[in-house]
Amino acid sequence: MIALQRRDYVRRIRLAMPAPNLQRLTEAMDEEFPMLEHLFISPSTSKDTRLALPHTLRAPSLRHLILLNFTFPIRSKSPSTQMGLGSTSPDVDFSPDDFLQQLSLMPQLETLWIRVDSSVPNHEVEGRAFHKPNMKHITLPNLRWFGFGGISAYLEALLPHITAPLLEKLDIMYFNLFKFSVPHLVQFMSTSENLRLISANLILQDKAVILSVKPHAGASAPALYLSIACRNVDSQVAFTAQVFKFLSPVLSAVMELTLFSWEHSLSSVMPDINLVLAHPSYWRDVLRPFSNVKSLSVHNGLAREISRSFPVGDGESQMELLPELNELKYYGLGDAGDAFTAFIDARQNAGHPITLVRQ
Repeated sequence: MIALQRRDYVRRIRLAMPAPNLQRLTEAMDEEFPMLEHLFISPSTSKDTRLALPHTLRAPSLRHLILLNFTFPIRSKSPSTQMGLGSTSPDVDFSPDDFLQQLSLMPQLETLWIRVDSSVPNHEVEGRAFHKPNMKHITLPNLRWFGFGGISAYLEALLPHITAPLLEKLDIMYFNLFKFSVPHLVQFMSTSENLRLISANLILQDKAVILSVKPHAGASAPALYLSIACRNVDSQVAFTAQVFKFLSPVLSAVMELTLFSWEHSLSSVMPDINLVLAHPSYWRDVLRPFSNVKSLSVHNGLAREISRSFPVGDGESQMELLPELNELKYYGLGDAGDAFTAFIDARQNAGHPITLVRQ
């Protein structure tokens, strides 16, 4: 508390402790910190999200803002009450106005990372009216890295009002889902001149599906990292198809695509694993946005499942999926490549040959 009173000298604040102690400290950050460049706040547990930055906090020199297991400002219908996003009370409405107002006073921001653990399902939040007339629109002219973890409805309420023209890295983690849409995500990405997507990896893990897209194949870090929390393969592919439907305009720039499944790789060494396959129509919806992919790599037992989604019969359009594909790589043992024989032959007959490569 004594250190926070030296506002003219504080350059860096990093707080990670139980929420009751954090509450006292964040309440003390109620004036201008002219030299503050780095602010990191995280409760030691995600179960209590009743925290918010004071409305009177000013940090004109702030370059890095990371708020984990935190909250946006919440306006309760009762003016005397303020609650966090973890609340399931129907009397609480999320409003991005105050958060946008605070961000507008941080023009030097280069990193913005916010994670909100909410017990409210996404489909219950989507119906609330977040967007109000004459809401403030802000530009973050120096923002390079933006990260968000939470339910999609909260992020969709913020993105229409933020422009980040120099954004280079976007990390999104969606969880607590049932059904969702992300129309504002692609609009936000399209306003960023430096967010380039060329080489993509789609990874199906045991508890999440991850899309990692690099600006080029040799890049050390992804420009887009998108994680969707869900457990079985069928749900993962279905949710991914929902998101990719909106992201088609940006995913169409991807030229290299790799598919990898954690469960399929385990099934090769653990035959008793409970493996749920995704419906072919889901995979078609996942692959359809990648209209410019020229090289497709399929890892770890996914060959037969992916091949079921390709059109190979009479009367089907052979160019419906991956029309620019000219190389198909597969990683596996035995006759895994045979799964693509019908597809390779169909493309050959259509005058668009594809080279099959075993890795």
